[in-house]
Amino acid sequence: MSVALHLTRPEMTDAEWRARCDLAALYRVVHHLGWTDLINTHMSARIPDAPDTFLINRYGEMFDEVTASSLVKMDMAGNVIGDQGKFNNAGFTIHSGIYKARADAMWVMHTHTRAGAGVSLLERGLRPISQDALHVYDDVVYHEYGVPASAEECEALGRSCAQGSCVVLLNHGLLTLGQTVQGVFMRMYMLERACELELISRQLGASPVPVSDYVIGKAAERMQKHRAMADYGLMEWEGIVRTVERAGADYRR
Repeated sequence: MSVALHLTRPEMTDAEWRARCDLAALYRVVHHLGWTDLINTHMSARIPDAPDTFLINRYGEMFDEVTASSLVKMDMAGNVIGDQGKFNNAGFTIHSGIYKARADAMWVMHTHTRAGAGVSLLERGLRPISQDALHVYDDVVYHEYGVPASAEECEALGRSCAQGSCVVLLNHGLLTLGQTVQGVFMRMYMLERACELELISRQLGASPVPVSDYVIGKAAERMQKHRAMADYGLMEWEGIVRTVERAGADYRR
């Protein structure tokens, strides 16, 4: 469900304006949760009625400054459409690569959190040792660190994302993709939680309690069905948007 169904702008379609409002809300949510790295990560949304274009943040804005109208509209060749805006070249590489490889991807999130970047330093570092990890474990893939903002990295990332929607970018951070804003957010939230618990477990001086292969398999079956639902993560998303709005976030402009 969009957070801006009642808002429109005459110079764009309703679908684009809804995507802009939802994406601006996502930036404010990431700021609220402390998942930022100054100006150096990015989220994007494919425009539903113009699928060869997507929205991304204007490079240089802090995430609590992002608004619906400040987002930059781009095509898959790297051209800015409409008002000029500076964009992150590495961000374009990441997001365009995924959109070109995954026709079902409508939203992409990328973070450099301490927990996510920490797990990214470990080869296949996320283990099925927590309830949080089981939420995403069957959908996790690992992507080898490549040359940022290069054509080969764009293509390589597309190949990695064909295997799953929760990506650990080795030596780098985390990435999720989804068909809805609530779906991409919920994947990232659970992947981040899993990484936090993974790092905690490695500092305890004892092996974690194992989870049986049977339970791991049943969790994968359950979560595959759950993640395929249109309302996956919807209540959580609506709740966190209400939280940032109560804090005064003014992003629908």
